[in-house]
Amino acid sequence: MPIQAISSQRLYRQIADQLADLIRKGEFRPGDRLPSERDLSAQLSVSRASVREALIAMEIDGLIDVRVGLGVFVNAAPAANSVTDELGEPGPFEVLSARYLIEGETAALAASNGTESQHTRIRETLQWMADEVNASGVGLNADAQFHLRIAEASGNSALVHLVHQLWSFRYSAMFRKLDEHFDSPDRHAAAIDEHRRLVEAIESRQPEVARAAMVHHLDTVRAALERGWELANVAGQEAATPIQKANGTTAWS
Repeated sequence: MPIQAISSQRLYRQIADQLADLIRKGEFRPGDRLPSERDLSAQLSVSRASVREALIAMEIDGLIDVRVGLGVFVNAAPAANSVTDELGEPGPFEVLSARYLIEGETAALAASNGTESQHTRIRETLQWMADEVNASGVGLNADAQFHLRIAEASGNSALVHLVHQLWSFRYSAMFRKLDEHFDSPDRHAAAIDEHRRLVEAIESRQPEVARAAMVHHLDTVRAALERGWELANVAGQEAATPIQKANGTTAWS
């Protein structure tokens, strides 16, 4: 037989493909409400973050309609090709997990190694961010520059490249779709304040405090992306049945 290409699917893609298959088979029909994130997470033995990534991918593909506060509803049967599958982007929570590993250290190194000029350049982006938010409601470009300047102040060019790559994913289709649901003026104001505390820690040359400030900032980003979308089941709905019928007990590692 011909040699087949080896494929390593991301977890959220596996979840999305399984749900799409259930829709294709008629287990969930257009207009049906899907189980809540909590129920899907329990049935599939995966994190709620992975479930949310899968639902975001399905929303981009046009399979479901996310109605915040009401639930997730089947919109259409799956097309032959998945847009998000072809893009092959990492999920937003995957990106955040990587940022914890990398950017906590760039902040600590910036506090230790950064020059006064580099620290000044980091602080300059705070006003740029505020101006960008006031002008357009979005401070993403200034936000990206802020984190890149911290990486530059670390003194390690490889870390600069890594942070640049991680932030390129921030402009992905999945992140943009998450922003549609969770972005808010309050979040922008809080982010600027978190960035200010981070700058103060770097300027005071306290590596541990700078690392903790970065981790706290990423914690609040994660919390913002996880809140406000509680997909509660309708009372008495037996939403687990289709998945249980299709797979028995499903678990991914």
